[in-house]
Amino acid sequence: MIYLGADHRGYNLKEGIKKFLNQEKIKFKDLGNLEYDENDDYPDFAAKVAEKVFSNPKKDKGVLICGTGIGTSIVANKFKAIRAGLCLSSYMAKRAVEEDDINILCLAADITDLITAEKIIKVWLKASFSNKERYSRRIKKIQKIENLVF
Repeated sequence: MIYLGADHRGYNLKEGIKKFLNQEKIKFKDLGNLEYDENDDYPDFAAKVAEKVFSNPKKDKGVLICGTGIGTSIVANKFKAIRAGLCLSSYMAKRAVEEDDINILCLAADITDLITAEKIIKVWLKASFSNKERYSRRIKKIQKIENLVF
């Protein structure tokens, strides 16, 4: 399952992505915002998506959209087992999965048009983690950091 979330700046791009996912017959669930609201806040939607992906991080994925993609990335990465990455190109999406095994894709609605977003999502969904020793080692280090208590 792919969970979608966007604030007001990402709302229109999310709506276009939903049409694309339907056309591609890719199963998704929209966790909001379900209507345009210029007073909404990206942490609310990023947390909803991250919670769902956290419940099954090996199977489920998420797509988060805000103006820059940075805010949603910050929020999602607060959750254990979540590796959210801002991708501005297909190249970044492919590398983010192959090397960092991201399970939440963050998009920047202010600079990413729908055609580019569709290309990024296609590549992101087709890519797979490489399992090369250096990348696996890095994921294990991230997991150790997640388990630290401050």
